[in-house]
Amino acid sequence: MELATIISIIIATLSVLIAWLIIRRVKRQIAEMTDALADVKNGNGNRHVLSATNELVASLAYEINDIIVSYENRLCTFSQTEETNKQLMTSISHDVRTPLTTLIGYLDAAHKGIVIGKDRDDYIETARRKAHDLKEYIDVLFDWFKLNSNEFSMEINTVEAAELTRDILIDWIPIFEDKQIDYSIDIPEQPFRVKLDIDGYMRILNNLIQNVVAHSHADKIELTLSKQNGNMKIILTDNGIGIKKEDLKHIFERLYKCDKGRSEKGSGLGLSIVHQLVEKMNGTITVESVQGKVTTFTLLFPLVG
Repeated sequence: MELATIISIIIATLSVLIAWLIIRRVKRQIAEMTDALADVKNGNGNRHVLSATNELVASLAYEINDIIVSYENRLCTFSQTEETNKQLMTSISHDVRTPLTTLIGYLDAAHKGIVIGKDRDDYIETARRKAHDLKEYIDVLFDWFKLNSNEFSMEINTVEAAELTRDILIDWIPIFEDKQIDYSIDIPEQPFRVKLDIDGYMRILNNLIQNVVAHSHADKIELTLSKQNGNMKIILTDNGIGIKKEDLKHIFERLYKCDKGRSEKGSGLGLSIVHQLVEKMNGTITVESVQGKVTTFTLLFPLVG
């Protein structure tokens, strides 16, 4: 037999052997992929397919791993959402039922003549305040549900934000005066052109100011508007009880409440709504605080032109 023939036979044999080994390896990897997918289907999101970059099924293995990671992330998000919804339902049950029961109690006492004269007037006034608090709480819940629904949309247009900010703050001045809160508002006469959803921007400022009025126990509030590095910068400062250092990093989380001194009432959703709305308008919000001295919220929105 000629040498060339022998070499050809050896090469053919090696080729068959290599092909068989490759097929065997591919079959084993496909079996591993099948097992991995079965595990994922049964809820094990930690299962991954191992493959070297030079193997035939490498791209398929990496794609499956990406799908598994995506699946696990979605499952984690779903679990977090489910837990959040449970917490929210518990919060609603307590935060709505308690003031509603008290409200009914005051109104029943006034209606049945259990209290008369000035006491009756005081009961009715207390019931009125609690009714407004309850409406405010329900409004926040409605905003949160709407913001986190698939139907939520924003109408973002270029607006003149300085005048819009003045219009929002005008409605707060009587409240500041009624609660004896000194206020300082510094908004330049120059225009600030910013892409905003008007309703969302109003909700941002109203939620932040309401947070100060309701929870900070401040007697002074300051708001300044300026331009900085191509952004509209809003600084809201109060001299209230402040926020603990360990609470600052959680302050924009859903349902998060600080100590009772600052969170004796409220849904724990107001600042979360603010944070989401700011991000949806391509802005940023940060907070700094020194307990017993000062709390400062800083917002940045990109200027147009």
